[in-house]
Amino acid sequence: MAPTASDSTIGVYLHVPFCAHICPYCDFNTFAGQDALIPRYVDALRREIVGQTDIAENRTVSSIFFGGGTPSLLTADQIRLLLNACKDSFDVAADPEITLEANPNSVDQTYFEELRQAGINRLSLGVQTTSRKGLRVLGRQHEAAEAEAAFLAARRAGFDNLSLDLIFGWPGQLVESWRQDLEAVVTWGGDGPEHLSLYSLIVEPGTPMADAVARGILTVLDEDSTADLYEEAIRMMELAGYSHYEVANWAKPETRMSRHNAVYWRNGDYLGLGAGAHGTFAGRRTMNHLLPLTYIKAIEAGDDSASNVEHIDNRTAMGETMMLGLRLLQEGVTDAEFKRRHGISLDEQFGATITEFVNFGLLHRTTDRVTLTARGLMLANDVCSRFL
Repeated sequence: MAPTASDSTIGVYLHVPFCAHICPYCDFNTFAGQDALIPRYVDALRREIVGQTDIAENRTVSSIFFGGGTPSLLTADQIRLLLNACKDSFDVAADPEITLEANPNSVDQTYFEELRQAGINRLSLGVQTTSRKGLRVLGRQHEAAEAEAAFLAARRAGFDNLSLDLIFGWPGQLVESWRQDLEAVVTWGGDGPEHLSLYSLIVEPGTPMADAVARGILTVLDEDSTADLYEEAIRMMELAGYSHYEVANWAKPETRMSRHNAVYWRNGDYLGLGAGAHGTFAGRRTMNHLLPLTYIKAIEAGDDSASNVEHIDNRTAMGETMMLGLRLLQEGVTDAEFKRRHGISLDEQFGATITEFVNFGLLHRTTDRVTLTARGLMLANDVCSRFL
């Protein structure tokens, strides 16, 4: 339930900032051409994990997430080394969710089998689209057939918890192309993946794609066209038997929702480790050094890995609880958990704003929680940001 209690289980996010190629839309903290740093980086990340032992004392780790970048550039032995460091340093739950992001063109069945032996039990594959035109516009280096082959290889390796990332709203995309994407992936391997994350493309300032748009080389879809694609996804995913449990996420069955991301949406505590990683723990938000070599040198010198630290006051925390929790479409934000976490009731803190949005048909208020309506879902970013 959102918000989670301040003494609940936590997540651990491990950032791998290396990529073979930087996609033109990407604004994540990732770098190409620095693979030679990976051995030193893995050792530095291991040392940072060990250094968090006292901070995470008395808190159980329920999920570990390898994100990037391209974590699948690491060998299975390097993944095992980092997981062992987590298990030695933290109170890891008996049945943790341990996810690794992978690109479809850098993996095979043998690698997936090695990952399972190392302890990974969930994969997130960056498919993005099955359209060749879309793959080129997005700067992806794989083909649709490679993505499906990677999915099937993961199944053969024994993975029964697979997630696919897809992007919609890329320049030139039509509803029919998006429909073909969804029709294809939900039948891969017969029943499709257990989880899908469907993200609307955001052209971030400073990216090559933003430059291409500014120069008129690419034309982004307007808001109405993007909304049409989102509504089509909602319709098709329901027909395919998936539960729409979060604004951009679907699961089949619902128990396959992302346990790690749920920590974020419930405004829970998590350790963010690695170059550029963000973490929030006990009212303290951290951001690590962005550059891999700067991060490595700080760890090797025994210095703090964080370049920025922010202390979160209760008013900010309450706004973030609403902004994040409302994204959970069935759970929303509950009265009891809000008061338990923040010491004040939902109506005392946000009653006027909630009533305003209820009257606009954007929020639904029950005796125990607040959730987005179908109309509110289409304006989720605007609604959620009003509480900050």
